[in-house]
Amino acid sequence: MAASATATTPAAAPRTGNVTPRLVSEIAAVVGSDNLLDSREEALVYECDGYVVEKSVPDVVVFPTSTEQVAEIVRLCNRHDVPFVPRGAGTSLAGGTLTVGGGLMICLTRMKRILEVSLRDRYAVVEAGVVNVWLTRSLAGTGFHYAPDPSSQGACTIGGNIATNSGGPHTLKYGVTVNHIKAATLVMPDGTIVETGGIAEDDPGYDLTGLIVGNEGTFGIVTKAVVNLTRDPESGRTFLGVFDSVDAATETVSGIIAAGIVPAALEMLDNPMIRAVEQAFRFGFPVEAGAVLIIEVDGLEAGLDREARAISEIVQSRGGKVEKSIVWRTRKEPEYVAIWKSRKSAFGAIGRLSPTYCTQDGVVPRTKLPHILRFITEVGQRHGLRIANVFHAGDGNIHPILLFDERDPEQVKRVFLASHEILDECINVGGSVTGEHGIGVEKMEFMPKLFSPEDLAAMVALRSTFNPENRCNPFKMLPGGAGCVEKKSPRRPAPA
Repeated sequence: MAASATATTPAAAPRTGNVTPRLVSEIAAVVGSDNLLDSREEALVYECDGYVVEKSVPDVVVFPTSTEQVAEIVRLCNRHDVPFVPRGAGTSLAGGTLTVGGGLMICLTRMKRILEVSLRDRYAVVEAGVVNVWLTRSLAGTGFHYAPDPSSQGACTIGGNIATNSGGPHTLKYGVTVNHIKAATLVMPDGTIVETGGIAEDDPGYDLTGLIVGNEGTFGIVTKAVVNLTRDPESGRTFLGVFDSVDAATETVSGIIAAGIVPAALEMLDNPMIRAVEQAFRFGFPVEAGAVLIIEVDGLEAGLDREARAISEIVQSRGGKVEKSIVWRTRKEPEYVAIWKSRKSAFGAIGRLSPTYCTQDGVVPRTKLPHILRFITEVGQRHGLRIANVFHAGDGNIHPILLFDERDPEQVKRVFLASHEILDECINVGGSVTGEHGIGVEKMEFMPKLFSPEDLAAMVALRSTFNPENRCNPFKMLPGGAGCVEKKSPRRPAPA
């Protein structure tokens, strides 16, 4: 949710599209008329992504099918002085694909080929529009998978994951997207096509691929990537830790990590979330519990029972109990699939509780989880809002879900204020305002609270090196859109 409800939000920027019939005709000549939407009624579908509070209808939506087409479209936008925004599946939760002030949207969902798979060298080459889970499904039976698994992996694209450096439940052990990208093909904002990284390990020179991952489309448009493939674990254990209170569950998270155990996944759901998920999927979550942890360990069979016993002892020492223990050899076993379907579809289950919701994405040190969950409860009570929680507890990456009705301006205002307070508190305890959703248009005003003016100036300079005209995905990430930096000292003390 945006940090301010004032009229100065980027979506209120004047229209600067400059899209003319001539430009539309030239783009149609590149991609074909079937790959272009130029009526407002059709483009209305693309007025926002998963961040529904701010909306801006693109002037034109175009669906290229190759890197060369993307490059030619970008060159045409430059020739006509038209801003352009890349978009994948639209699952972004920070307004990263909003066409602020109008312009062209370049939608990459028709670039969906898996071009190459090399099990011997453990990589795959994919186009940006490949849906995350498609790659792992295509690898079924090979003994390998693609490790990054955002909760939206059934819809989100690998190109979008690269843009925001997406995480997911299993990143605690396996790492976020940047840890799995070996190389990228980037269409620069002037239409130049560049290749970064390579198939070989430790490619010499500057790590431009690492720099590109997480740029939110402000450096250019990633159209293709070489990704790492991860060997499937030999076996695993997945179980529920059931607790009477959120405090006990969050303290258990710190206890597990402090014991030197790194689970494959460590996810938490509070009572409102448990009830919504159980009503939707009937997995068998205990609806009277204050909180549950989904705890998973995987690896060599020989050590798993020992790790599972150690975790069980930690759970019990915090007043919890272990239920629904699943022993698995593959991730296709029915009960395993059911528990993770419930977790990864949790946001969809919220539709049973509220017509609209806003998912936040703060990060705090694990030891601060009890504090931030208590703070979120207080904020909800103070603003008269229901807030449910489901999040990557092992990473300290919180996802409070604020329930409201966007048709009621008063509720929208209260959600803005509550979100602002939650993210401010994440900064106050030594955390950050995003773990995987990105800054987009939603959180730009928090950047001066995290970074000094000098830091932000360096970021502006870096973006200007790639995107000197700021024509590629403008008004995103950095305060002022075009590089204006509010002179504030960062407020990010070290955790106590």
